[in-house]
Amino acid sequence: MADKKAKLKIDGQEIDLPVYSPTVGPDVIDVAQLTSLGYFTYDPGFVSTASCDSAITYIDGDAGILRHRGYPIEQLAERANFLQICYLLLYGELPSDKQFNDFDTALREEQQLDDYLQSIVSSCSREAHPMGVMCSLVGALSAHYHNEIDATDSSNRLETAMRLVAKMPVLAAIVFRHMRGERVLKPKPENSYGANFLHMMFSKDESEEVNPILARAMDRIFLLHADHEQNASTSTVRLVGSTDANPYACIAAGIGALWGPSHGGANEAVLEMLEEIGEPDNIAEYVKMAKDRNDPHKIMGFGHRVYKNYDPRAKVLQETCREVLDLLGVHSDPTLQMARELERVALSDEYFIERRLFPNVDFYSGIILQALGIPRNMFTVIFVIGRTPGWAAQWNEMVNGGYKIGRPRQLYTGTVVRDYPASTGND
Repeated sequence: MADKKAKLKIDGQEIDLPVYSPTVGPDVIDVAQLTSLGYFTYDPGFVSTASCDSAITYIDGDAGILRHRGYPIEQLAERANFLQICYLLLYGELPSDKQFNDFDTALREEQQLDDYLQSIVSSCSREAHPMGVMCSLVGALSAHYHNEIDATDSSNRLETAMRLVAKMPVLAAIVFRHMRGERVLKPKPENSYGANFLHMMFSKDESEEVNPILARAMDRIFLLHADHEQNASTSTVRLVGSTDANPYACIAAGIGALWGPSHGGANEAVLEMLEEIGEPDNIAEYVKMAKDRNDPHKIMGFGHRVYKNYDPRAKVLQETCREVLDLLGVHSDPTLQMARELERVALSDEYFIERRLFPNVDFYSGIILQALGIPRNMFTVIFVIGRTPGWAAQWNEMVNGGYKIGRPRQLYTGTVVRDYPASTGND
């Protein structure tokens, strides 16, 4: 029962609405009874609507807080690796050494290269967008494993989640090698998750080693994108899941939602902006144009829809970005030079400081991925790999609890009623 109530007055009618308090964050007003009274709420984009209850991720954008299962993202990025975060999201607790070893072993067993998936990739044009191919591949998993799934069995759900986490970097690497006309490499048993991904992407042969600094950078990018509460793609996974759809189909739908440039393509937009600027000498003029409300130019990678303070993930990735650039010695690259100069200008400009337009995670991840040699059309695929455990954990949480099929309402603005004409005028 709710301890508090909100009162809504409509045409003299007073309606009591229950108010629920979370463990942390804003109170929530339950408006479910309004439908039976002939009313809907109106919230375009659902930006003021809690669509579910969840114990996975908490965000306070004003304070710059991101926590998974209560752990601050800064601590997780410093002390844990991506697979430990996967375990935390899926199971609710950090793993013991034995639990982690068992989890890691189970994931490695699911990383085999399936012939039917490779044949799907081979049938695609090398110019095909990798996100479209990823949608197809994960959709194919829904067909391949359809008869093995029992969503009422918690162990079966977790097995499905682990399979998705294991296979996603393999699928991404297959797509990348196909784009370049190169043979596929198998994952190496001794490699970490991040190192294996870079090995499968870039190694010339099985003997080549991955630099541990680059492997750690890749791991951090995955880790920092693991879950981000009820964003567009996560909400899509939950909405599709509410129909009792195959979980692989739910994740494929999430990939489709992430593909949109307003969601998963922000780090691509950063690099496109830097190309538009052209050279470091043009930064001051570009910043001036961006400050003009009547000018369409924008500074991409600064500020965040959710975070009205510094994006906590950006603080972590800033250090990683500098480590990668120092290691690769690519400071002479004009795009990266502009990124560093733009960062310096923005962090010292009162216009940006007053509006809290700080560099976000997309700014630094775009620079790192560019430095690693990953093409821009693969940037969102990297996001997919990182976000997979969050999608899977959110789906598992929803199915494990009571849920209703998603069915948003609308504010209808069309014609009320019309009679079909007796004559169409074509006699």
